[in-house]
Amino acid sequence: MKKRVLLGMTALLLSISLLMAQEVPEGVITAFKRGSSKELSKYMGDKVNLVLQGRSTNLDKQKATAMMQDFFTENKVNGFTVNHEGKRDESSFIVGTLATSKGKFRVNCFLKKMKDQYLIHQIRIEKINE
Repeated sequence: MKKRVLLGMTALLLSISLLMAQEVPEGVITAFKRGSSKELSKYMGDKVNLVLQGRSTNLDKQKATAMMQDFFTENKVNGFTVNHEGKRDESSFIVGTLATSKGKFRVNCFLKKMKDQYLIHQIRIEKINE
């Protein structure tokens, strides 16, 4: 009997953690790991606030994708590590470290729930002084 309760609780916790993890699509993390603006654009909303090195720009999805492509071309990606992930109401976010050929960058990616899916509405990328 105790085994069944323990197994049931474990299954419940596992399913809850899987549901929570889905709020930041795995594809967003994969796109940063690969340095793929094309993949990242699949998760962008119609309008994206892009903050690169302190310069903030509001762009449509196509222009945001092009700017991210320029960034990834200039800074060849070697890896991406998620440092923190969270959710609040209809929003979720990831904070990570992007390792590139030109150093490390802190990435903040904010998503909003729109039509039953989480879409990127802001990306902030800042150089980390090492």
